Amino acid sequence: MENTTITIEQRVAYVLLRVVAGMDFFGHGFARIFTGTRLGGFAHWMVGDMAKAPLPASLVLAIGYIVPWVELVVGLMLLFGVGVRFALVTALLLMLLLMFGITMKQDWTVAGQQLLYSLVLAVLLFSRGPLDVSWSGLLRRQ
Repeated sequence: MENTTITIEQRVAYVLLRVVAGMDFFGHGFARIFTGTRLGGFAHWMVGDMAKAPLPASLVLAIGYIVPWVELVVGLMLLFGVGVRFALVTALLLMLLLMFGITMKQDWTVAGQQLLYSLVLAVLLFSRGPLDVSWSGLLRRQ
């Protein structure tokens, strides 16, 4: 294995991309839980939005109550750099679940957007080791 030097620009770019992704997830979760129609409204909206998909409404409703909390927690973890690997894997599994639902609905535009989210998350997970500056990584170095 060759010895490569990580530049400050690479590290800053990685951390800022992680923070941007974290803000996106946090914003989605926060808005769906605490603003507008609130959590119940979002979950019921999701049932109506997914009505064309061959999925049980009760399953979609349950997922509609769970997804915003996962988004909120994953977002906070990415923002603060705590449990980054766990947060990224959880976010990718969430994207897998959402991709299944949206392809059952045959909404290919949203599927493309979800694929882009998944790509960003995969890049973050793939490059996390040498580039991430998280609290746990800082504590381990000392």
